[in-house]
Amino acid sequence: MAPDFLVTHSGGFHADELLSSVILTRLFPAARLVRSRAPEWITPGPDRIVYDVGGAYDPDAGIFDHHQRGAPLRDDGQPFSSFGLIWRRFGRDYLKDLGIPASDIDALHAGFDLDFVLPVDLMDNGALSSSAAGALSKLTLPVLLETLKPVFDDRAPDADDRAFHAALAIARSFVEATIGQAAAKLRAEAIVLRAIAAAGDGRVLELPMGMPFRPAIVKAGADHLLFVVHPRDTDWCLTGIRRSSDGFELRADLPAAWAGLTGEALAAACGVAGATFCHNGRFIAAAKTREAALEMARIAVEAAVQEDGVLAAT
Repeated sequence: MAPDFLVTHSGGFHADELLSSVILTRLFPAARLVRSRAPEWITPGPDRIVYDVGGAYDPDAGIFDHHQRGAPLRDDGQPFSSFGLIWRRFGRDYLKDLGIPASDIDALHAGFDLDFVLPVDLMDNGALSSSAAGALSKLTLPVLLETLKPVFDDRAPDADDRAFHAALAIARSFVEATIGQAAAKLRAEAIVLRAIAAAGDGRVLELPMGMPFRPAIVKAGADHLLFVVHPRDTDWCLTGIRRSSDGFELRADLPAAWAGLTGEALAAACGVAGATFCHNGRFIAAAKTREAALEMARIAVEAAVQEDGVLAAT
């Protein structure tokens, strides 16, 4: 049976129960969200899910707290917050409710847990400090969500609840957008893998549209690929492939003679009618037509393989 009540604690809020509420209110939209510390509310019952309060963890009884002695830990010993506990129990149902294909649910569940849920769990338990983000420490999601709390001298009786519900809408947008992006990357991966198979031993990968491509290239072990070509709204794009996910160095740069040129100057430099733009950083170029983009790619490959180290590096 669906619960009638979703119960978390009253007063100031943190990211973990806020993000837990995102999951639960999506799955149980008819349930009333109650923020209370009153014993009659935070005691488990068949009509409710209690989270981040109550002093116990018992999924079968519908209570998901993590503050008590003996609170559950992940398999690697790292702590859960209420968000991690709720995600572990309800995350797959949430993804299904969002319309994620069944074949992608396990991968998305695990990926979202690692990249999004775990950092929230660790910060909530003091196992990870926002200061680890350095100059961006005040811009981490848990910190930003907590800035939505009422200021200390807002004494309105409903200030905390109003702020919580306002923050809930914002938290929901981040969760849904993050999952949407992750789902899109899986869709892109399937398209890119097919394109890699079609490219064979060629060094240029042609895609039907712009999309994330590097993860699939790495997964396929397609180290021979140097450039990607795909259509945009009104023209075609030629782009390099980064060597690593956390850097900007490319497997091969576009020719130095093209750098920073546009229009007729670029067309003259590369000898391709329809060439329109090359970034000064030599990582992206554009052309009016598919044929022009592919010809630019062919020339770029020839230039790259003549440079020392490119063949060895790829």
